[in-house]
Amino acid sequence: MSQVAAPELDFSSEVYKDAYSRINAIVIEGEQEAHENYIRLAEMLPDFHDDLVRLSKMESRHKKGFESCGRNLKVTPDMEFAKSFFAGLHRNFQEAAAEGKVVTCLLIQSLIIECFAIAAYNIYIPVADDFARKITEGVVKDEYSHLNFGEVWLKENFEASKAELEEANRQNLPLVWKMLNQVENDAENMAMGKDALVEDFMIQYGDALSNIGFNTRDIMRLSAYGLRAA
Repeated sequence: MSQVAAPELDFSSEVYKDAYSRINAIVIEGEQEAHENYIRLAEMLPDFHDDLVRLSKMESRHKKGFESCGRNLKVTPDMEFAKSFFAGLHRNFQEAAAEGKVVTCLLIQSLIIECFAIAAYNIYIPVADDFARKITEGVVKDEYSHLNFGEVWLKENFEASKAELEEANRQNLPLVWKMLNQVENDAENMAMGKDALVEDFMIQYGDALSNIGFNTRDIMRLSAYGLRAA
């Protein structure tokens, strides 16, 4: 989906830079979370160790790319805000990993976080500054391959995973809407509409659930857990 860039967007304005300090921090922290999560998944899925370590290294490169975007606009990312922003998903991933719940960990990282990132990047690219647009366009291509890893593994283990997937969805999808609500104003100040973010996320997430093996009725039911918290 596409948006028309706002011609009056001033990347050097205090309003834009203030919003960017939090949005940029979120993408930096999101890539760091992903890096750490894939390292943990590599320990949990030794048969896929090398693939998952490769994904973790890609996330680390993405983080450096987004750090350079902040430097380019002379903005210091608000990392304290970003850590609190991801706290719920971070805690749930760590608890699931401690219990050996591979399915829950994959849903959080390979579906929810990756779909959240893809949606945000899709909406951001048309309204980004030239430097950040080039960085983000490269990143989003990689994120689809990360999403694909989770989809393939969960599809191959669908019947055994289905009950845990539904429970993990119930626990974690509502957090996405709380997260989106937290940054609604900042996103608007960067010409990224919340409705567009929600729509793109729902499309990405629904497609992922479909690819794993859920039918349309299941997807509507699972998606509703998020909407109730909006």
